[in-house]
Amino acid sequence: MDVPGFVSLVGEGRYAEALKLHRERNPFASVCARVCFHTCEDKCRRASLDESVAIRSIKRFMVDQEVTVQLPETREDKESAKRKVAIVGAGPAGLSCAYFLARLGYKPKVYEAAQRPGGMLVQTIPAYRLPRETLAREIRMIENMGVEILCDQSLGRDFTMDELRESSDAVFIGIGAPGGVSMGLPGEEVPGVVQAVPFLSTYNLRGSVEVGKNVVIIGGGNAAIDAARTALRLGAESVTVVYRRSREEMPAYAEEVDEALHEGVILRALLQPIEIKADKDGNLQSLSCLPMHLGEFDRSGRRAPTADDRDKPLELPADQIILAIGQKLDAQGIFDHNPPELNSRKFIKADPASGETSIEGVWAGGDAVSGPSSVVEAIAAGERAAVAIDMKLNGGENRAFWRWEQENDTDYDPDADPAPYPREKMRVLPHDRRKHNFDEVEQPWSESVARRQAHRCLRCDYGKKVRMKEESHA
Repeated sequence: MDVPGFVSLVGEGRYAEALKLHRERNPFASVCARVCFHTCEDKCRRASLDESVAIRSIKRFMVDQEVTVQLPETREDKESAKRKVAIVGAGPAGLSCAYFLARLGYKPKVYEAAQRPGGMLVQTIPAYRLPRETLAREIRMIENMGVEILCDQSLGRDFTMDELRESSDAVFIGIGAPGGVSMGLPGEEVPGVVQAVPFLSTYNLRGSVEVGKNVVIIGGGNAAIDAARTALRLGAESVTVVYRRSREEMPAYAEEVDEALHEGVILRALLQPIEIKADKDGNLQSLSCLPMHLGEFDRSGRRAPTADDRDKPLELPADQIILAIGQKLDAQGIFDHNPPELNSRKFIKADPASGETSIEGVWAGGDAVSGPSSVVEAIAAGERAAVAIDMKLNGGENRAFWRWEQENDTDYDPDADPAPYPREKMRVLPHDRRKHNFDEVEQPWSESVARRQAHRCLRCDYGKKVRMKEESHA
């Protein structure tokens, strides 16, 4: 993304131009403005002075200024329009692939197993983080570009990979990794033990799901926190998240963990689940956990949790336990007799630069390839595959015009002192207004705050653009 580009445009009040620039390389600007982990901020040069530029928060203000969705530039191509490209999965990877192919003149067809498009964006991310109309708005934009989305069409049930390959010039697989990982704990088969993804998707797609009074969630990722905050909103009296490492090592988005704790979620770190117990009638009764201590560093670069034989197990009362320790791809249950090659983690093996799989004419991307990852990485995988598919079908020419460097005409004085403004936090809905509803928690800045925050940017693109101009003149 051209981050300094859209940030500087926001700083000048040119919101439509800023959003147009952003959508050159990301169809889900509004989605990412709400759910992105903003890893770009970790590389921000402003952090060397005080704190990084609040890139995601500026983006949030920017996308909220749009009244009527403006379609990005597309280039008609009669030959491309004749080509048949099938995309399996209407998640961020599949829809992004369709978006960029549509910009090159293709008319891709997307097959989605669920009743609504969006993949994990609509199935697992709660509405208090991502309002449904926000997502639907950007999906409609993609459809208005000539992309056809067919829902309730499942690979392996309604059609096979062989059938797609026979009827298409290219196939992209973006089916995600919807399967839950089992812990293998004694008692895991007891009624009341569920996986996080089905728990979240059942509520998000149907509007209701069974919730216990005393809910325990096992895991430290975003799915665990989403499940915890959802259970609270649906009436659980107590919600406890159990994680075997320390809070600092939790992979969940830190701000989401903070908000969960403010809402009443209990975090029990350094606890290792060892057994799920039921009463004499077979009803779920408790989760038995062993206290852990941080030991030596392991291969992940983190200190490994270790148990002390002198510690006694703790019993956490529970009438519902939600497992959120990871996701997997059930390749055997999805593909026919000719599945693509899998990697050592049992996900689809694909070329990291193009997404091409071991099957001729088939590309893949998103969680089905990388395992559970971020929305941004899924979008990037879809874009790379779209470029590769087009190059394959048109004889090798790279026609990805959105990748070309664009001129930034915003004012910038490299000799001026950095703007003195401190970083401001995102506004959030008061805690007492979040109970039993899924109203969006994060609230956008006012215009004055957003523009002031945009002016904090040190324009790390400036030197690069100056060099490009000098080289072009030479």
